[in-house]
Amino acid sequence: MRVPRRIVVAFGACGLTAAALAAAGPGVDLSGSAAAGPAATGSAGQALSDVTVQPGVMHVGRVQSSPPTTADCEKAYKVACYEPAQIRQAYNLPAVYASGVTGRGATIVIVDSYGSPTIKHDLGVFDQAFGLPAPPSLRIIQPAGKVPAYNPGNSDMVGWASETTLDVEYAHTVAPGANLLLVETPVSETEGVHGFPQIVAAEEYVLNHHLGDVISQSFSATEQTFPRPRPASVQALRGAYELAAKDKVTVLAAAGDSGAADVGLDESTYYLYPVTSWPDSDPLVTGIGGTQLHINAKGQPTAPTVWNDTYSKATNEFAIGNAGPNPLAGGGGKSVLFSRPAYQNGVRNIVGGRRGVPDISMSGACNGSVDTYGSFGGAPAGWTPACGTSEATPMFAGIVALADQVAGHSLGLINPALYQLSAEHAPGIVDVTSGNNTVSFSQGGHKDTVRGFTARPGYDLASGVGTVNAGYFVRELAFLAGH
Repeated sequence: MRVPRRIVVAFGACGLTAAALAAAGPGVDLSGSAAAGPAATGSAGQALSDVTVQPGVMHVGRVQSSPPTTADCEKAYKVACYEPAQIRQAYNLPAVYASGVTGRGATIVIVDSYGSPTIKHDLGVFDQAFGLPAPPSLRIIQPAGKVPAYNPGNSDMVGWASETTLDVEYAHTVAPGANLLLVETPVSETEGVHGFPQIVAAEEYVLNHHLGDVISQSFSATEQTFPRPRPASVQALRGAYELAAKDKVTVLAAAGDSGAADVGLDESTYYLYPVTSWPDSDPLVTGIGGTQLHINAKGQPTAPTVWNDTYSKATNEFAIGNAGPNPLAGGGGKSVLFSRPAYQNGVRNIVGGRRGVPDISMSGACNGSVDTYGSFGGAPAGWTPACGTSEATPMFAGIVALADQVAGHSLGLINPALYQLSAEHAPGIVDVTSGNNTVSFSQGGHKDTVRGFTARPGYDLASGVGTVNAGYFVRELAFLAGH
């Protein structure tokens, strides 16, 4: 079985103070009291640099000379793919733009190792193809050190360039008037090289210099892959999130693409019981899950469902190259590192005593991929469908930027507002009540299934509070989180 490509980033040390714990509410628990199953791979003595960080992107590798339409994809691949106008319609964004709200004045920070050497050009091609305005600014900084020259023969660099392309193009799709700040870091975890300390340093630079309003992170690490004692391992990594909470900068993280399972340190073996990932499970971070859009023949969106392409042969052939089943679903579950934060007290019947993720979801299904344009090398230049919670995360960063404009300032930790809006049945919250993130896969010569979580009315561990109708949600979030 060929599993989705994984990118590895090393974890290093950064500070954590009592202020970070207080900011997240009384539910934060780094005491080590949570029960945790054995790791799928590795040992208790593994080094921090061994932790596997997975980007949310699934780049399916079908390159075309022009943007594929939904009809093109359905004919060629038996799956749907969408252009920016369809994404905007699905979230009722035209109504937001009509009121003059485009994200103007807000800055979306996108953090990626290496970045893409052609991102400014590629965004220009993307915008021209779809009639989008150029962003007010697209700045690229390298505060943690100079990024080495791009090597199209380095699969890790190619993967991060794909990630950067999706992040930038779809944050801009949702918030066309927002400034974009791409923060490139010089190291990724390949061949044992440390990478996460540079990511932390870069984020702290952005925060210390007040350069952005919302940070989009499209990577995660299975909680069980952290070395024991796991709480202490994670505790050493939360300094940037503490600083963001203090300065009222919103931090988002992708919840992963393997459903209720996730990958171990060997990057190919899945856990055989439900697990979740960090940093999306951090109480100071908003975890972004995945949904599948359903657009009818008239171009109108119908009720979204939880993203789960695991059992679709056509989608597996399209995205992975075999009939599957492969784990292709939005991540979600209960943290073994963090107890229930105060803002989840109202959903204690679902999460119990643990931190539950995701918090909210956006489009991520591979049967419903989005068109991206890249010319960075390592693959032919052109248009490629992409999917995953790396699609969902920058999209939601765009939504937050729209709310930042309405509020007139950044909103900081938005999770308390999300759960309050859900509890009040606010019209901006679109409940997702169908689907699950159960996954199956072949491993060790036999088929395994990891039973996940099923969507239900209200909060659930497959979709969070649901998704959004931006025509209402943007102002609801700005009002509630902005005061």
